Parts: sequence; C-alpha cells; structure tokens
Amino acid sequence: MALSAFSYTLILLGSLSIFIVTPSYSFNPRKLVNVTSYSSPDSDWSPSVATWYGSSDGDGSEGGACGYGNAVGQSPFSSLISAGSPAIYDSGKGCGSCYEVRCTGNSACSGNPVRVVITDECAGCGSDAEYHFDLSGTSFGSMAVSGQDQELRNAGKINMEHRRVECNYAGRSIAFHVDSGSNHEYFATLIEYEEGDGDLNKVEVKEALDSSSWDTMQQSWGAVWKYDKGAPLHAPFSIRLTTLESGKTIVAENVIPAGWMPGQTYRSIVNF
Repeated sequence: MALSAFSYTLILLGSLSIFIVTPSYSFNPRKLVNVTSYSSPDSDWSPSVATWYGSSDGDGSEGGACGYGNAVGQSPFSSLISAGSPAIYDSGKGCGSCYEVRCTGNSACSGNPVRVVITDECAGCGSDAEYHFDLSGTSFGSMAVSGQDQELRNAGKINMEHRRVECNYAGRSIAFHVDSGSNHEYFATLIEYEEGDGDLNKVEVKEALDSSSWDTMQQSWGAVWKYDKGAPLHAPFSIRLTTLESGKTIVAENVIPAGWMPGQTYRSIVNF
C-alpha cells in the first residue's frame, strides 16, 4: 500500500529525531575529565617577606653561616643565594636547599621566579614573617622588571612568594671540601652541590680498613660535618649521605683518597 505524503513526512521527522538525540560513539568523555581535574601551577606558592644585604650586585656575604666561603659568588651558585630566617635555615639543616622566589609587593616586581640557594642564616629575621628571605643584592634585583632592579632594591623590604624546588647543578657532582682543622684523628668536611633536596639529615663515613662499618658524623656547623675518632684514621674514606626532605641515600665510594690534605676539595662521581 502506498504511503500518503502526510504519513511519509511523519516517518521522516521521527527518524531525524532519533538521530539528533542518540549520542555519537566517537565521543570521548576523558577529555572532560582532563579539563575538570586541572590544577593551577601557582597553588604551591606561599607568602613570605624579602630584604637584601651586602652590595647591590653582590653575593650577600662571603660564605655565611653555612660555610660555603667564596663559592657563593662563583658558578653554580653565581650569587643567586639567600640567608634564611630560623624556619628556613633550620639550625643549618636548611643549608643547600633551593627555593623559587618572586616578588609581589612593588610596582618594579616582574613576577617572574628566581631560583636561590640557602647559604646563610638571618638570625634576626622571622619576627615579621615566619618565612623571611634576606637575599643577596643580585637575587633581590633579579626579581625586578628589566632595568628597574635598583628601584626595587630601594624599597628595602617587600612582600613576596616562595616555594621549595629541587636543586639542579647541571650535572655537577657532590664535592667535599676538607676543613683546615682536620688531622690524622679528626676529619671534617664541607659538603657542596647536592642536587634534588639539597639538604642533608645524616652523613656517615667508612674507613678503608673496615669494609662494612659506617660511623655517623656529627653536624659541626652549617654544611660542615665532622668525625672525631680520637684514634688514627685510615683512608680512603667512603661517605654516605641521606637527605632531610625525602630521605634519599647515596654513597660516594672512596671519595677521600689516601694522602688527603686539609683545605683540599675532592669531587665525587655521584649526585642525587
């Protein structure tokens, strides 16, 4: 039986309605999940206060409370360093830790992050904010809009933001600078350029004559660790390092050679 024109029209409209309300099999709901779960990269920034010390384009102070000496003005520190309030310096356990800082409290602020290393203590800081960074003149000026670094320094003290980041020294290995007071019964060393956490919670030493026993070194001050045996030491020494932030461990095998000398720096072949 032939369909009337009216009946044909009704059938055609019904087919179109089914096509419109039926979802396509090519739809991928994961794209919506990706959009709704996006987390802002700015969510881990915390408020803090910044001042600066030393010369306007300098490295704050030569060495400071961590003991890095004139290395703070040389690569890889390159004067991009800071003293920290007690919460940051943490009785020397914060030495070597890395932060990104960006200023927000002045019209000369660029808002761009600058990476700095904690190399000193600002014992008098912290009354105005728990996290107070006393930056080198170089670090402070690096937070400014291009050409306005001196204008920013003239502010003296500004509000800013900070976040803890991993240290990265472009493949440089960990170095051990033997303290000048070391002798055949007492060994102390400044430990530099730890990548990753940057900080240290535990340092152990193993002498050549004992292939299995590790002796715990004591934190002397800042980034300097000591081992006072009170009996003759037998090199070469291996040194085992454990970080504070994540508890990672690494061993520098026989890094201090037989015939080591106070005042010398010995570089390992390892890093975190």
